[in-house]
Amino acid sequence: MPFATVDIQDDCGSYLFPLVTDVRQANSKRSKENEGIKNEHIKKRKKPSKDYQPNYFLSVPIINKKITAGIKVLQNTILQQDKRLAKAMVGDGSFHITLLVMQLLNEDEVNTGTDALLELKPFIEEILQGRHLTLPFQGIDTFRSQVGFVKLADGDHVNTLTEIAETAQRIFQEKGILVGESRSFKPHLTFMKLSKAPVLRKQGVKKIEPELYEQFIDHRFGEEILYRVDLCSMLKKKQSNGYYHCEASIVVGKKPVGIQDLINEALQRERMELKSKVKQIKELLLKPETQAMIRKELFEGRVLNDGNHTSDADSSMTLL
Repeated sequence: MPFATVDIQDDCGSYLFPLVTDVRQANSKRSKENEGIKNEHIKKRKKPSKDYQPNYFLSVPIINKKITAGIKVLQNTILQQDKRLAKAMVGDGSFHITLLVMQLLNEDEVNTGTDALLELKPFIEEILQGRHLTLPFQGIDTFRSQVGFVKLADGDHVNTLTEIAETAQRIFQEKGILVGESRSFKPHLTFMKLSKAPVLRKQGVKKIEPELYEQFIDHRFGEEILYRVDLCSMLKKKQSNGYYHCEASIVVGKKPVGIQDLINEALQRERMELKSKVKQIKELLLKPETQAMIRKELFEGRVLNDGNHTSDADSSMTLL
């Protein structure tokens, strides 16, 4: 799968001015050095290592029933010619366009990815400028005869979608997230890939033959309106409807959305705020000074209680 293109002045007396200037210059120098170290760290984090394996991606779900029904007809037509390719077909509910792939190794990184997705929303809305983005699909092509996909028709919408993908790459990289290597962004809708069924090669199927889809070579599948972007897992169990496990979503564009979409986005924001607060509490509790205060409070409370018990006992004996 090709990756997306990848990215005070103080009111002091005049006698203090030279000192203030020197301090500011020193602070500025340290700030630049620290910024350089930070940028270098981000660059290192951005650069995929040899064992880099993306496990999350940004998805534009394709849910227009005309498009999905057309793809099913296409898949069935291919299977009528070669039933062995059944395992290579993308399942119902999984159709999407990939904007960006990335590597998120733990819960903290997934939370960071969710934050980045939420930050992406106003940028997408700024790019769209109140207009909806229509994505028309027409024709079939392959990547090296290994991945079959429905093409996104040419037009200005491709430039807009590319700008969104590039903006996503920049925001996620600024968060220190390891994204895919830079390649030209070619939005596409995958309907089959031979890598899903390695056994096919042993059976002599080494490529997707053009004859299998020739009658759909210029077929118009329909149009999808961009209204949602999801952060999805490649590895976690898919949902019951066949779509990928979704960590977070944003709703964009002018297309009317269901109340459930709005509820899900609101819940996602609440969830992230709650996680952030819990994280702050954990960090506070782990600080040595906090733990020292807790021990002090517990110890003083125990001494005080013991003292009160002793005093009560003495009083009782006196009364007796």
